[in-house]
Amino acid sequence: MRTGIVHANGIDIAYDAFGNEAHPPVVLVMGLGTQRLAWSDDFCEELAAAARHVIRFDNRDVGESTHLPELGRPTLLDMARRRAPYGLEDMADDLVGLLDALSIEAAHVVGASLGGFIAQTAAIRSTSRVTSLTLIMTSTGSRRVGQASLKVGWRLLRRPSVDDKQSAVELAVATNELIGSPGYPTDEDRIRKIAGASYDRSYDPDGYRRQLAASIGQPDRTP
Repeated sequence: MRTGIVHANGIDIAYDAFGNEAHPPVVLVMGLGTQRLAWSDDFCEELAAAARHVIRFDNRDVGESTHLPELGRPTLLDMARRRAPYGLEDMADDLVGLLDALSIEAAHVVGASLGGFIAQTAAIRSTSRVTSLTLIMTSTGSRRVGQASLKVGWRLLRRPSVDDKQSAVELAVATNELIGSPGYPTDEDRIRKIAGASYDRSYDPDGYRRQLAASIGQPDRTP
């Protein structure tokens, strides 16, 4: 694994790369408030072993990429009015800027949840840069189809801010139990490990709110 930070689209983006740079690139885009660690080392190494150049990165406002506290903390009223400090377009341009900085002409892009919104937006805005899309637990931004349940949506909006590591870990476990598949058990040990490591690297509840506001304010990409 190779780790680095590039300056792209006006911010610093932290990333890890796996495998041979001569192989087809695959970029992994993680979801709301979640660091690149959620794409596990084992998963990335398995893809790299299949002759892929794998890149995972921290979106803005999480992990080791640039945080934007100067943009403030969106309120519930801001989100009800679909007002956000930045949009998915900005986050998609971060992704394309990362490709530019790494001299990657085009990549297979894999997006989970919010990462899927970002990946779709990048494909629409910069079509030639996206070789293929793999979309996981995400939607087109439609207000009618693919929306979270009221229970989940309210929990995401009202997620409490905590100020210690143990509480942050327990919050991550509770959130994953809420949004996870009812058909498969939650791997609490893995979630606790990722959440603890993420807290040690960077814990930013306001950054989560800014990402959430961008998600709520997204357009409908269905057409």
